This record gives sequence, C-alpha cells and structure tokens, in this order.
Amino acid sequence: MSALQKTRGIVLRTTNYAESSMVVFVFTEQFGLQSFIVNGVRKPKAKFPASLFQPLNLVEMVIYYKNTGGLQRISELRNSPPYTSSPFHLIKSSILQFLNEVIYKCLKQETEEPQLFSFVYNSLQYLDVYQGSPTNFHLIFLVHLARFLGFYPVVNDELTNEYFDLKDAVFTNVRPMHSQVVVQPYSGYISQLMQLNFEHMEQLRISSAERKVLLHALINYYELHVDNFGKLKSFEVLEEVLGA
Repeated sequence: MSALQKTRGIVLRTTNYAESSMVVFVFTEQFGLQSFIVNGVRKPKAKFPASLFQPLNLVEMVIYYKNTGGLQRISELRNSPPYTSSPFHLIKSSILQFLNEVIYKCLKQETEEPQLFSFVYNSLQYLDVYQGSPTNFHLIFLVHLARFLGFYPVVNDELTNEYFDLKDAVFTNVRPMHSQVVVQPYSGYISQLMQLNFEHMEQLRISSAERKVLLHALINYYELHVDNFGKLKSFEVLEEVLGA
C-alpha cells in the first residue's frame, strides 16, 4: 500500500532501465536513501526529463511511498532551488562530481537522517552561491561530514595535534606504531579544518601540492572508517582541475 508523501531530496545517481526509463537514487529528507523508477525520461514529451536528475540536484518531490522497500514512484518533482553557478563553474562542478561519489558511498540505509540531510543540502546550496575561491570546500565538507557518520576526529585539549591517528580518529603527541598516521603540517591542517565553516574556507592557506596531500589523507581516512568505501574515481579529475 503506497501513500502520497512530500519530501525534499538530493539526486545521487541514475541507471538506465529498459528503452526509455531509468532508476534514480535519491537521498530524501523523510525516508533516507530511496530508489525510484521513472518511465519515459528520454521521450520528447517526458513528464520528468533526464535533466532533472543531474547528480546532486536539489529537488522537491511528491512520491508514492511504500514502506515495504523496493522501487518507489514519483508523482511530482521539481528542482528547488535550481543551481545558478555550480554546473557552469569548472571547480565547483568538479567538486560536485567528487562529493557525489563520496556521499553515495557513505549512505547505506533507507532510514530518515534529517541532520545529515540538512548538512549536505545546505552545504550544496552554499557552494552554489559562494563567490570566492571554493578550492578548500571539499576538504571542509569531508571533515565535517565525518561528524554525521560517527568518526569525527577526537580532540584532547591536553595533547598537541602533532600527529593524527587515522585508524583511531584521534590527535596525539606520540606517533602511533602503525603507518596510518598524518604528521605536521597536515595534522595541523585537519585540526584547522575542524574549526572552519564554509564562510571562512579561504582562511586555510595552503598550496595546491599541500591540498593534494591533504585530500589523499582524508580519502584514506574514509577508506578506513566507511565499510566497502572502495576507490574513488572522481578525485583524480578534481586534482587535475585544482592543480598539483
């Protein structure tokens, strides 16, 4: 039994289905990660054209929701708010591509996660309207996303940030015995990222080469803490765009 429900959503991924249909994976505010069958998207007079389902599009939806799982169906959908700059800005669009892959790998459950949804939704909106250099956006996003996934770095005020233990997610002044560790200055950069919001992202002044090393460290961090995270394909494109 399905019932009409209204929810905001974030489009994550699409898969072609049959001749003109697709399956769309959407992170919804009310129901978590859901998959929808959308018919006729590639037909000339499609009710929902494929352009609505670009990765990380922000949408408002009315859906026929059934709590038994499986493929859901959409009654109404519109981009809201539509992006004004991100798809047309080389750095922003590359960041979106990277974040889309990260978010999709981190979402596992078909359950309501309103705080996580709000963080992602509001972050994407902010990136779109930001008029400065967004080259540190993805770094701040990765560090703060970890808070909602359960492995936000632990800070001990009695210790320095000389080392950051990637496995235990803690800062320490004693080097861990294993190799999964970040040393200065990069451990200090991670500590700084924890204190920054997007509004002040340009306060982290690092070179392109340092940004590359820091990004690799944070990806390694996610690989250690997210089950079946696997390898990212999009970060190489992002690195190329940002320079090294």
